[in-house]
Amino acid sequence: MHRRVLLTLPLALAAALALPAAAQDKPPLKIVVGFPPGGSADLLARLMAEGLKNDFSQVIVENKPGAAGRIALGLVKRAPADGQTVVLLPSGPMVLFPHVYKKLEYDAVNDFTPISLLAHFQFSVVAGAGVPVKNVKDMIARAKAEPGKGTYGTPGLGSLPHFMGVMFSQKAGAELNHVPFQGGGPANTALLGGHIDYKFDVVTETAELHRAGKVRIIGVTGSKRDPQVPEVPTLQEQGVDMVATAWFAMYGPAGLKPEVRDMLSAAVAKAVRTPALKAKLIEQGYEPVGSTPAELAAAQAADLKRWEGPIKATGVQLD
Repeated sequence: MHRRVLLTLPLALAAALALPAAAQDKPPLKIVVGFPPGGSADLLARLMAEGLKNDFSQVIVENKPGAAGRIALGLVKRAPADGQTVVLLPSGPMVLFPHVYKKLEYDAVNDFTPISLLAHFQFSVVAGAGVPVKNVKDMIARAKAEPGKGTYGTPGLGSLPHFMGVMFSQKAGAELNHVPFQGGGPANTALLGGHIDYKFDVVTETAELHRAGKVRIIGVTGSKRDPQVPEVPTLQEQGVDMVATAWFAMYGPAGLKPEVRDMLSAAVAKAVRTPALKAKLIEQGYEPVGSTPAELAAAQAADLKRWEGPIKATGVQLD
């Protein structure tokens, strides 16, 4: 009897240990976001974390705001290439910054592994409630009447909205002063407080405030109206020859093994295409994608080339 018990104990122990081992087959995942909580990047990261929870042992979102996303990119660049740390970011740091900054702490092409293109999106032109304009034509007329006095806020110096503002000023012939913030949330606070006149940012950032009458979205930058604010005309509809959109994507550090990269990409693409998550993304004004790593790399290469000329034409160079 005692011998039988002793022989079966290792088997029982092995069976008990096998359960946690099976649970550990799914790795954890940390999604790093270079902007504060409450902004569009943070919201998208949390939607993705929810969509990915069944493919990983745990999914956490870590906010590392500052330098228009460059701090988060530096952190992920230095992370182990094990597939457990990724960055979720808008396209700006990967396609604008190489043309904007004299020195970057990273190489946008060689320091990261493309994982998946998540969604396309457009931007909005937003006026504070106390600013006496009803549309983009009013905004332009006011800026021309008081050159250099109008101010617009963005989530950061050298960010996509920053250059949306620069491009708008050039296309409209209206001089505006840029005021950078550390994320869309702080820029909203300044707009609500009357400290800035306008804001350029993702439509999602201010759609609720617009519907509540606290701010006014007076234009969108896409080729068609945004489903979140269908009553708001595009810039083209208001006589400004400007169409500009961007995308959100996920990258890992350089050196990810192909099988790890492809596992991450497949999980992300599956999540983006899940009906529930897809519906939430569309509701937030995104056009869901869910791409392969090669498709993201191709989109990045095309936009790097597309933005080079317009950015150089502005003469904007940052240290």
